[in-house]
Amino acid sequence: MFPFFAGMALSLSCSAAALAESWQPDMAQLTVLPGWTRDDGSRVAALQIDLAAGWKTYWRAPGDAGIPPMFELSGSRNLAAMTPHWPTPEVFSQNGMRSVGYQRSLLLPVLLRPSQTGETIRLKGRLMMGVCRDVCVPAELSINVELPPSVSGPDPRIEAALRDRPMPAAEAGLRTAHCHLRPTADGMALRAELQLPDTGGQEYAVVEVGDPLVWVAEANISRHGNMLTVETEMMHVEGDALALDRSTLRFTVLGQNRAVDVQGCVAG
Repeated sequence: MFPFFAGMALSLSCSAAALAESWQPDMAQLTVLPGWTRDDGSRVAALQIDLAAGWKTYWRAPGDAGIPPMFELSGSRNLAAMTPHWPTPEVFSQNGMRSVGYQRSLLLPVLLRPSQTGETIRLKGRLMMGVCRDVCVPAELSINVELPPSVSGPDPRIEAALRDRPMPAAEAGLRTAHCHLRPTADGMALRAELQLPDTGGQEYAVVEVGDPLVWVAEANISRHGNMLTVETEMMHVEGDALALDRSTLRFTVLGQNRAVDVQGCVAG
Protein backbone atom coordinates (compact mmCIF):
# COMPACT_ATOMS: atom_id res chain seq x y z
CA MET A 1 0.00 0.00 0.00
CA PHE A 2 1.23 3.49 -0.83
CA PRO A 3 -0.91 6.07 0.99
CA PHE A 4 -0.04 9.75 1.22
CA PHE A 5 -1.76 11.58 4.05
CA ALA A 6 -2.08 15.28 3.30
CA GLY A 7 -3.40 16.06 6.76
CA MET A 8 -5.70 14.98 9.53
CA ALA A 9 -8.27 16.93 11.57
CA LEU A 10 -9.36 16.32 15.14
CA SER A 11 -12.99 16.64 14.02
CA LEU A 12 -14.89 17.73 10.94
CA SER A 13 -16.68 21.02 11.46
CA CYS A 14 -19.55 20.50 9.07
CA SER A 15 -23.22 20.96 9.77
CA ALA A 16 -25.45 18.05 10.69
CA ALA A 17 -27.12 18.38 7.30
CA ALA A 18 -23.88 17.23 5.70
CA LEU A 19 -24.46 13.75 7.10
CA ALA A 20 -27.63 13.46 5.04
CA GLU A 21 -26.09 14.92 1.86
CA SER A 22 -24.93 12.27 -0.59
CA TRP A 23 -21.99 12.52 -2.94
CA GLN A 24 -22.97 13.23 -6.54
CA PRO A 25 -20.48 12.77 -9.39
CA ASP A 26 -21.29 16.19 -10.88
CA MET A 27 -20.02 17.93 -7.72
CA ALA A 28 -16.38 17.31 -8.73
CA GLN A 29 -14.62 15.78 -11.71
CA LEU A 30 -10.98 14.63 -11.79
CA THR A 31 -8.77 14.52 -14.88
CA VAL A 32 -5.10 13.50 -14.94
CA LEU A 33 -2.83 15.75 -17.01
CA PRO A 34 -0.01 13.44 -18.16
CA GLY A 35 2.72 16.06 -17.99
CA TRP A 36 6.29 15.20 -18.94
CA THR A 37 9.30 13.10 -17.97
CA ARG A 38 12.29 14.94 -16.48
CA ASP A 39 15.93 14.19 -17.22
CA ASP A 40 16.27 12.24 -13.96
CA GLY A 41 13.42 9.88 -14.97
CA SER A 42 10.81 11.35 -12.61
CA ARG A 43 7.45 12.42 -13.97
CA VAL A 44 5.69 15.78 -13.52
CA ALA A 45 1.93 15.32 -13.90
CA ALA A 46 -1.15 17.01 -12.43
CA LEU A 47 -4.61 16.31 -11.13
CA GLN A 48 -7.19 18.69 -12.58
CA ILE A 49 -10.21 18.90 -10.25
CA ASP A 50 -13.22 20.80 -11.58
CA LEU A 51 -15.99 21.66 -9.12
CA ALA A 52 -19.64 22.46 -9.75
CA ALA A 53 -20.66 26.12 -9.44
CA GLY A 54 -20.64 27.32 -5.81
CA TRP A 55 -18.56 24.40 -4.48
CA LYS A 56 -15.07 24.51 -3.03
CA THR A 57 -12.48 22.06 -1.77
CA TYR A 58 -9.57 22.16 0.65
CA TRP A 59 -5.82 22.64 0.88
CA ARG A 60 -3.47 20.13 2.53
CA ALA A 61 -4.09 21.89 5.89
CA PRO A 62 -7.78 22.85 5.59
CA GLY A 63 -8.30 24.91 8.74
CA ASP A 64 -10.90 24.40 11.45
CA ALA A 65 -13.86 24.10 9.07
CA GLY A 66 -12.35 21.89 6.38
CA ILE A 67 -11.93 18.23 5.49
CA PRO A 68 -8.30 17.22 4.85
CA PRO A 69 -7.53 15.51 1.51
CA MET A 70 -6.03 12.03 1.41
CA PHE A 71 -4.57 9.89 -1.36
CA GLU A 72 -4.75 6.09 -1.44
CA LEU A 73 -2.70 4.68 -4.32
CA SER A 74 -2.34 1.01 -3.45
CA GLY A 75 -3.24 -0.08 -6.99
CA SER A 76 -0.35 1.81 -8.57
CA ARG A 77 2.60 0.12 -10.29
CA ASN A 78 6.14 1.34 -10.80
CA LEU A 79 5.53 4.15 -8.32
CA ALA A 80 8.08 4.65 -5.55
CA ALA A 81 6.81 8.03 -4.32
CA MET A 82 4.35 10.80 -5.12
CA THR A 83 4.75 14.37 -3.91
CA PRO A 84 1.95 16.93 -4.41
CA HIS A 85 2.92 20.58 -4.91
CA TRP A 86 -0.05 22.59 -3.63
CA PRO A 87 -0.79 25.95 -5.29
CA THR A 88 -1.45 28.96 -3.05
CA PRO A 89 -4.92 28.58 -1.48
CA GLU A 90 -7.56 31.10 -0.43
CA VAL A 91 -9.00 31.72 3.03
CA PHE A 92 -12.79 31.27 3.42
CA SER A 93 -15.27 32.01 6.20
CA GLN A 94 -17.62 29.11 6.91
CA ASN A 95 -20.13 28.90 9.75
CA GLY A 96 -18.19 31.45 11.77
CA MET A 97 -14.87 29.64 11.24
CA ARG A 98 -12.16 29.97 8.62
CA SER A 99 -10.98 27.33 6.20
CA VAL A 100 -8.30 27.20 3.51
CA GLY A 101 -8.81 25.91 -0.02
CA TYR A 102 -9.92 26.49 -3.58
CA GLN A 103 -13.03 27.59 -5.46
CA ARG A 104 -14.36 26.10 -8.72
CA SER A 105 -11.15 24.27 -9.69
CA LEU A 106 -7.78 23.02 -8.53
CA LEU A 107 -4.84 22.05 -10.71
CA LEU A 108 -2.56 20.07 -8.40
CA PRO A 109 0.92 19.25 -9.75
CA VAL A 110 2.34 15.93 -8.56
CA LEU A 111 5.91 14.66 -8.82
CA LEU A 112 6.00 10.91 -9.49
CA ARG A 113 9.16 8.92 -8.86
CA PRO A 114 9.12 5.52 -10.61
CA SER A 115 10.67 2.40 -9.16
CA GLN A 116 12.15 1.71 -12.62
CA THR A 117 13.02 4.71 -14.75
CA GLY A 118 12.13 4.52 -18.41
CA GLU A 119 9.09 2.32 -17.70
CA THR A 120 5.35 3.11 -17.65
CA ILE A 121 3.88 4.37 -14.37
CA ARG A 122 0.42 3.05 -13.51
CA LEU A 123 -1.29 5.57 -11.24
CA LYS A 124 -4.32 3.88 -9.68
CA GLY A 125 -6.26 4.59 -6.52
CA ARG A 126 -8.48 7.32 -5.16
CA LEU A 127 -8.48 10.81 -3.78
CA MET A 128 -10.66 11.34 -0.72
CA MET A 129 -11.50 14.98 -0.21
CA GLY A 130 -14.20 17.29 1.07
CA VAL A 131 -16.32 19.50 -1.15
CA CYS A 132 -18.46 22.17 0.45
CA ARG A 133 -21.14 24.66 -0.44
CA ASP A 134 -23.78 25.14 2.26
CA VAL A 135 -22.78 21.75 3.67
CA CYS A 136 -19.66 19.58 3.47
CA VAL A 137 -19.74 16.30 1.60
CA PRO A 138 -16.97 13.65 1.70
CA ALA A 139 -16.05 12.93 -1.93
CA GLU A 140 -14.13 10.04 -3.46
CA LEU A 141 -12.56 10.49 -6.90
CA SER A 142 -11.06 7.55 -8.78
CA ILE A 143 -7.60 7.71 -10.37
CA ASN A 144 -6.64 5.15 -13.00
CA VAL A 145 -4.18 6.09 -15.73
CA GLU A 146 -1.06 4.74 -17.40
CA LEU A 147 1.77 7.19 -17.98
CA PRO A 148 4.38 5.87 -20.43
CA PRO A 149 7.68 7.78 -20.61
CA SER A 150 6.92 11.12 -22.24
CA VAL A 151 8.88 12.66 -25.09
CA SER A 152 6.82 15.85 -25.06
CA GLY A 153 7.89 19.10 -23.43
CA PRO A 154 6.54 20.68 -20.24
CA ASP A 155 2.83 21.49 -19.99
CA PRO A 156 2.44 25.28 -19.50
CA ARG A 157 -0.68 24.73 -17.35
CA ILE A 158 1.28 22.62 -14.87
CA GLU A 159 4.22 25.02 -14.96
CA ALA A 160 1.86 27.89 -14.08
CA ALA A 161 0.48 25.95 -11.11
CA LEU A 162 4.01 25.21 -9.90
CA ARG A 163 4.84 28.93 -10.03
CA ASP A 164 1.69 29.69 -8.01
CA ARG A 165 3.05 28.05 -4.83
CA PRO A 166 3.90 30.13 -1.73
CA MET A 167 7.35 31.64 -2.14
CA PRO A 168 10.31 30.33 -0.13
CA ALA A 169 11.01 32.22 3.09
CA ALA A 170 14.46 33.45 2.03
CA GLU A 171 13.06 34.89 -1.20
CA ALA A 172 10.33 36.66 0.78
CA GLY A 173 12.87 38.35 3.05
CA LEU A 174 12.60 36.24 6.22
CA ARG A 175 15.41 37.21 8.61
CA THR A 176 14.75 35.03 11.66
CA ALA A 177 12.21 32.44 12.87
CA HIS A 178 12.14 31.77 16.62
CA CYS A 179 9.76 29.39 18.40
CA HIS A 180 8.79 29.24 22.06
CA LEU A 181 7.11 26.05 23.28
CA ARG A 182 5.51 25.41 26.67
CA PRO A 183 3.50 22.45 27.97
CA THR A 184 -0.23 22.85 28.63
CA ALA A 185 -2.75 20.59 30.35
CA ASP A 186 -3.73 19.05 27.00
CA GLY A 187 -0.62 19.39 24.89
CA MET A 188 1.65 22.24 23.88
CA ALA A 189 1.40 25.99 23.31
CA LEU A 190 3.47 27.55 20.52
CA ARG A 191 4.55 31.13 20.04
CA ALA A 192 6.52 31.84 16.88
CA GLU A 193 8.19 35.13 16.06
CA LEU A 194 8.89 35.53 12.36
CA GLN A 195 10.94 38.51 11.21
CA LEU A 196 9.18 38.77 7.86
CA PRO A 197 8.12 41.76 5.72
CA ASP A 198 4.37 42.42 5.48
CA THR A 199 2.61 40.17 2.94
CA GLY A 200 -0.23 42.66 2.45
CA GLY A 201 -3.75 43.19 3.77
CA GLN A 202 -5.21 40.97 6.47
CA GLU A 203 -2.72 38.17 7.00
CA TYR A 204 -3.54 34.58 7.95
CA ALA A 205 -1.12 31.92 9.15
CA VAL A 206 -1.38 28.14 9.01
CA VAL A 207 0.83 26.02 11.28
CA GLU A 208 1.72 22.40 10.40
CA VAL A 209 3.74 20.04 12.57
CA GLY A 210 4.55 17.17 10.21
CA ASP A 211 2.59 14.61 12.25
CA PRO A 212 -0.99 13.81 11.11
CA LEU A 213 -1.88 12.72 14.66
CA VAL A 214 -1.23 16.18 16.09
CA TRP A 215 -4.15 18.61 15.95
CA VAL A 216 -3.26 22.29 15.63
CA ALA A 217 -5.74 25.03 16.57
CA GLU A 218 -6.34 28.02 14.33
CA ALA A 219 -3.50 30.46 14.89
CA ASN A 220 -3.78 33.97 16.29
CA ILE A 221 -1.42 36.44 14.64
CA SER A 222 -0.25 39.98 15.27
CA ARG A 223 2.23 42.20 13.48
CA HIS A 224 4.50 45.01 14.63
CA GLY A 225 6.55 46.27 11.69
CA ASN A 226 8.49 43.35 10.24
CA MET A 227 7.81 41.08 13.22
CA LEU A 228 4.90 38.65 12.79
CA THR A 229 3.86 36.76 15.92
CA VAL A 230 1.96 33.49 15.49
CA GLU A 231 0.38 31.76 18.50
CA THR A 232 -1.48 28.47 18.65
CA GLU A 233 -2.04 25.34 20.71
CA MET A 234 -1.75 21.70 19.73
CA MET A 235 -2.55 18.28 21.11
CA HIS A 236 -2.17 14.63 20.18
CA VAL A 237 -5.49 13.30 18.88
CA GLU A 238 -5.04 10.02 20.81
CA GLY A 239 -4.08 11.75 24.04
CA ASP A 240 -0.44 10.66 23.88
CA ALA A 241 2.45 12.76 25.10
CA LEU A 242 3.48 15.43 22.64
CA ALA A 243 7.07 15.97 21.53
CA LEU A 244 7.85 18.46 18.78
CA ASP A 245 10.88 18.90 16.58
CA ARG A 246 11.16 22.61 15.73
CA SER A 247 12.78 21.79 12.39
CA THR A 248 9.56 20.09 11.21
CA LEU A 249 7.28 23.01 12.04
CA ARG A 250 5.93 24.74 8.96
CA PHE A 251 4.28 28.16 8.75
CA THR A 252 2.39 29.35 5.69
CA VAL A 253 1.61 33.07 5.78
CA LEU A 254 -1.19 34.08 3.42
CA GLY A 255 -1.43 37.78 2.59
CA GLN A 256 -3.17 39.89 -0.02
CA ASN A 257 -0.01 40.38 -2.08
CA ARG A 258 1.83 37.09 -1.61
CA ALA A 259 2.08 33.85 0.34
CA VAL A 260 5.22 32.70 2.13
CA ASP A 261 6.38 29.21 3.13
CA VAL A 262 8.51 29.14 6.31
CA GLN A 263 9.96 25.74 7.15
CA GLY A 264 11.50 25.20 10.57
CA CYS A 265 12.38 27.54 13.42
CA VAL A 266 14.92 27.71 16.23
CA ALA A 267 14.48 28.06 19.98
CA GLY A 268 14.31 31.63 21.12
